[in-house]
Amino acid sequence: MWAACKVKVHDYLATTSITLRQCLRLGATMAKSKFEYVRDFEADDTCLAHCWVVVRLDGRNFHRFAEKHSFAKPNDSRALHLMTKCAQTVMEELEDIVIAYGQSDEYSFVFKRKTNWFKRRASKFMTHVASQFASSYVFYWRDYFEDQPLLYPPGFDGRVVVYPSNQTLKDYLSWRQADCHINNLYNTVFWALIQQSGLTPVQAQGRLQGTLAADKNEILFSEFNINYNNEPLMYRKGTVLIWQKVDEVMTKEIKLPTEMEGKKMAVTRTRTKPVPLHCDIIGDAFWKEHPDILDEDS
Repeated sequence: MWAACKVKVHDYLATTSITLRQCLRLGATMAKSKFEYVRDFEADDTCLAHCWVVVRLDGRNFHRFAEKHSFAKPNDSRALHLMTKCAQTVMEELEDIVIAYGQSDEYSFVFKRKTNWFKRRASKFMTHVASQFASSYVFYWRDYFEDQPLLYPPGFDGRVVVYPSNQTLKDYLSWRQADCHINNLYNTVFWALIQQSGLTPVQAQGRLQGTLAADKNEILFSEFNINYNNEPLMYRKGTVLIWQKVDEVMTKEIKLPTEMEGKKMAVTRTRTKPVPLHCDIIGDAFWKEHPDILDEDS
């Protein structure tokens, strides 16, 4: 009797295991199809290893967007602060970003040299950053433009560039900050001529044609009593975002064992978050003060 029972159990298990193997084999076959060959057409966009990956976003047709939403000229602090808020949101979502730099309607995000996020695929870097930034721009709009409704969705285009060394990365960021200075100096004079001297845009453009930085500074000082060096750093230098430890005070209810009701007390906690700075990044002082940014093991 026991022998017969053992045979039946053995036969049942053998049948079950065969059926299971068949199911697994069938599942593996079903996971693939004759259409799967189309994956071979996907381009390999893996970023070079051991290089800094930079994603730069630019507002699409933001001249029109700024006019339609009544941005202040030459600079609208609300718009600049909103851009920075969006960049901070991107960094908090993608923590492999070690530094970001923004000015006007653009922002650059630098990923660690050793990052392996998205298997270093350029398309993934760009689409994740662009979508997070654009959605944040819409989400936080009313926090900065309380009296100005968002008339239509903004758009941002992006590009991915890899830089092989610390020096080339520093030169890239220096280029963007130099661009900020050149554009802001021109716009400050241009709009002063229009708003205070009554020139038309075409006349102001003609007046500034062929002028150097020294000429523009002279126009600002002699005609409008504006010392360009006293303009806000955010306008002249742009915004740098780096990770720093920040103390945050929050209210928390604490209940002691001997008390029936809890007491609300202020509690301080330290966390690391992206902090905006308005400073020079072309010289060596910034990099000496923050050596961890370029640290190979950061």
